Amino acid sequence: MKKLIQPKDESRLAGALLVWYDRHHRDLPWRISPPMAKKGVKPDPYHIWLSEVMLQQTTVQAVKPYFQKFLARWPKVTDLAAAPSEDVMAAWAGLGYYARARNLKKCAEAVATEHGGVFPDSEEGLRALPGIGDYTAAAVAAIAFNRQAAVMDGNVERVISRLYAIADPLPGSKPQMKAKVAALTPADRPGDFAQAMMDLGATICTPKRPACSLCPFRDDCLALSAHDPELFPVKAAKKAKPVRLGAAFVAVDGMNRILLRRRPDKGLLGGMTEVPTTEWTARIDGDDTEASAPFTAAWQAKGVVTHVFTHFELRLSVFFVENVKGFANSHHEWWEPIANLEEQALPTVMKKAIVAAIPEAFTPAR
Repeated sequence: MKKLIQPKDESRLAGALLVWYDRHHRDLPWRISPPMAKKGVKPDPYHIWLSEVMLQQTTVQAVKPYFQKFLARWPKVTDLAAAPSEDVMAAWAGLGYYARARNLKKCAEAVATEHGGVFPDSEEGLRALPGIGDYTAAAVAAIAFNRQAAVMDGNVERVISRLYAIADPLPGSKPQMKAKVAALTPADRPGDFAQAMMDLGATICTPKRPACSLCPFRDDCLALSAHDPELFPVKAAKKAKPVRLGAAFVAVDGMNRILLRRRPDKGLLGGMTEVPTTEWTARIDGDDTEASAPFTAAWQAKGVVTHVFTHFELRLSVFFVENVKGFANSHHEWWEPIANLEEQALPTVMKKAIVAAIPEAFTPAR
């Protein structure tokens, strides 16, 4: 078995990774590439922050069009701060984890009003902003401001756990991993080092079938020399997610408009748009779902849609009625032309429910 990696190896490992990154970095719309950095081009903290918030639990490919759409609409953080919350939520629709959008707006407002539109340049200052935790603060500090901050996302966890063959399961091993990342992060080019670690995990040190022969750490990786790299990172056994049940009611009037309403600002999917639904909970024997409909009508059952949230699985029974007449909606509800649905802040689960009732509602479907 290979001997343990020694502290004196850290600068050598970081150097090898940066050489690899200079040659093989990904070109991303929010990133300043090494050649551009050598020409003196600096990262825009707003771009880095926006991308990092969007990338939380979301793939690069999914984020790219949203990032570009946000920048086209709100080129500066002060523009985003001044935007109506409803517009921000609508632009975010489909990206998921909607608390991020609410925090995005709050953070932009704080930067605009409390910092003159300029992001703090330290981890401590960034962490004090709404919605910015340890990871985002470290990433923005390192990438945007060249601070020697230890940046650790899922890709970095995988690389570090394999490099050092860390056998303790996640999430308990996170502090140990972060200490390793902190020791490896160089004072020179810490932002490039952080992005290089992310790129390595995304393109070479992948969860399945890692391309170990192409890895700059291949001669030092303890998992490769003594184990199967795919065994790392070790994860604690997952608990089965609880199931919640509910019903969604898709109503269309004689003018081809659909009944919508806005969810409360706080809580799951806060501030997003939805079709009327029941509470999402365990079904009680004798519960009359249709009695919870927004009005009495000949509702047609359209099947069940399933959506998995972070902490539970939701199963919504979908009911549909068309050519509705005489229903006076309250100020919490409104009739929206079906042709305008793409512009609404509809989360994915609501799009699923609408499509179950009206297959042609989204053209093209997302």
